[in-house]
Amino acid sequence: MDWGMKNRISRIIKPEIGRTVMLAVDHGYFLGPTTGLEEPSKIIAELVPHADSLMLTRGILRTSVIPESSVPIVLRVSGGNSIIGDDLSNETITVSVEDAIRLNVSAVALSIYVGGKYEHQTLKNLTSLINECEKYGIPVLAVTAVGKEMARDAKYLSLACRIAAELGAHMVKTYYCEDFEKVVKTCPVPVVIAGGKKISEKDALELAYNAIKRGAVGVDMGRNIFQSSDPVGMIKAVRSIVHENASVEKAYKTLKL
Repeated sequence: MDWGMKNRISRIIKPEIGRTVMLAVDHGYFLGPTTGLEEPSKIIAELVPHADSLMLTRGILRTSVIPESSVPIVLRVSGGNSIIGDDLSNETITVSVEDAIRLNVSAVALSIYVGGKYEHQTLKNLTSLINECEKYGIPVLAVTAVGKEMARDAKYLSLACRIAAELGAHMVKTYYCEDFEKVVKTCPVPVVIAGGKKISEKDALELAYNAIKRGAVGVDMGRNIFQSSDPVGMIKAVRSIVHENASVEKAYKTLKL
């Protein structure tokens, strides 16, 4: 791994602690105006001071993040379907590596659907993206998306994460599960957990705490932050767990719910 690649990863996963709080605001690429993200520029401006990086699309980066911002960008570069389409897993690469470089991103992100109808296509998307990004020292985050037919258990998630790493992904985003430490142990690249659908604030904090305790380098949360009744308080609480090893109770008490 060359200097440029290491430098970009260090912007996202803070080397002094080896942890990260990523803020996911890329949901509109298939959900449209998601609740809490109807006016993305407003909520991003409130939350970005407390995030280690932003995961978002090219369009939202251009329209809703000020150019003066120094926050590292993880750019979503896969898509091609909507929530009302036939199959969300039928994705393709939607952004060129050259455009990602023009946007000065720190990493790019793409979903894979291991075991799904379009498994081969999405894994080929991943390898094609990695091959191009290696030329320019751009890290690739593989997102192990899970279809309705797949169980979110350690056996499946270990399979998906390991395949992503074997194909050359530099980081993996996946779901938390029982025996999560097995997923981390068998994945040779850093693992970040997805926040998933909105749950109670306390449950989301417990999710973050358990994932970090069992080996994740951080969280990539979206709906559990921007759909909270106290979004700023929630990202601060998550950050205290990830970066300061705060307890769930201590973090939860700081919220204004």
